[in-house]
Amino acid sequence: MRTPPTHLRRTTRAALAAATALGIALTAVPAAGATGLKDPYFPDDGNSGYDVAHYDVHIGYDPARADHLDGDTTVTARATHTLDRFALDLKGFEVASVTVNGIPARSFSRSGEHKLVVEPAHRVAKGATFAVRVKYAGKPDAEGWHVLSSGGANAAGEPHSATSWYPSNDHPSDKATFALTATVPDGWTAIGNGLPGPTTTEGGRTTFRWHEDRPMATYLSTVAIDRFTVHRSQLADGTPVITAYGPDVPVDAPTEALQNDILGFLVSKFGPYPFSSAGAIVVGWSTGPHARALDLETQSRPTYTGGLFDVAVVHENAHQWFGDSVSFSDWRDGCLAECFAQYANQLWEEHKGANLDTGFYAPLIKENKDNPAYWSTKLYDPGKGKELDPALYFKGSLMLHALRRTVGDDAFFNTLRSWTSSHAYGNASFPEFEALAAKVSGKDLKGFFDAWAHGTTIPPKQYLYPGGLAALADQ
Repeated sequence: MRTPPTHLRRTTRAALAAATALGIALTAVPAAGATGLKDPYFPDDGNSGYDVAHYDVHIGYDPARADHLDGDTTVTARATHTLDRFALDLKGFEVASVTVNGIPARSFSRSGEHKLVVEPAHRVAKGATFAVRVKYAGKPDAEGWHVLSSGGANAAGEPHSATSWYPSNDHPSDKATFALTATVPDGWTAIGNGLPGPTTTEGGRTTFRWHEDRPMATYLSTVAIDRFTVHRSQLADGTPVITAYGPDVPVDAPTEALQNDILGFLVSKFGPYPFSSAGAIVVGWSTGPHARALDLETQSRPTYTGGLFDVAVVHENAHQWFGDSVSFSDWRDGCLAECFAQYANQLWEEHKGANLDTGFYAPLIKENKDNPAYWSTKLYDPGKGKELDPALYFKGSLMLHALRRTVGDDAFFNTLRSWTSSHAYGNASFPEFEALAAKVSGKDLKGFFDAWAHGTTIPPKQYLYPGGLAALADQ
């Protein structure tokens, strides 16, 4: 339940409370974290004043009661400003209690669609590490929490899903390690990110534990609860591979075996696999008014709907490098994930014998050269509502092939490996990638990126048919 402030001793504090009630960002208020990081596309997402280091998420869920989740989450963070109050992102639920460093908060209240505003009993000093524990219960929000046709459930969604099941600083720029403890009735299994911990059973309920020890953007966190069939193998370097199949999806042994080969291929192109585990969570269809099929690059263990297919396995696992390990700075940078993951599918086809110049690039250019709409979306900063526009996938993969032909294979793949190495487990922007590509290749690429990434028309001929592609210009 909501707990109102018990005592406001200063008029400034009363003003703060009034501002919070009206959903006003607190950016100008001393000793307070602002609600909303002012992302160009999602300005209310995230919160300033602190940097999360770790999430410890405990949930209890019974599939027989699909509209209810019990949660107990501790967020450990470092204060980047002195804090008399701060906010977390959480949609729905009734919040029973909030403590800061083990002491009940002076107050907590809800603001806007997804803000939980907390006033700690004691000011948090700049530079201090503090732990916020939130106990909550209720119906998970359907934007990120999906009830499955099998009776199970899973959490997945982009750009938002975390706020549907635990309090967080919900913006990709604030990555943190993650631990999950999920308690479900006996006979059900909970799968999460990273490596499994001990499983315990008591009183007809089983508790599963998972931990992801590399920083993770909140939308990449997941839990899936079902009567899973779980297979285990390992990559050539010993990395454990855990693949879970829901009861209503086919167990695809050939594609599961191919999954390891695909990961080995991606390692050869992008550098060492970035996480401590790999695999897949294969679920059935979701139900209800928000039902949708969703494949998503949930960190270390992508989520697939309906089955395991090689095209999706390549794409979602390429994201482990591009989007997961190296995450974007804000939602203008979606090409850093989708352009590269889509081009990974082309690289896999090339690995199997395809000629990308004549079998991929030239036909798509020919098909769309007289279609202005195909070229009208910018790849960097495509616009609010277009953060995951199809152009990032299709025009984006063409751009990367044109870049490869512009700089040559050595410079192109050295750029990719340098990118994944120098920004591993952090955040970066597309302009930073442009600068790196120019540095590695030793070429002036401003005209190329202006035409391909920042332009809204078909690129001029010198950028559309660079290098070895020139012979295709008149075909």
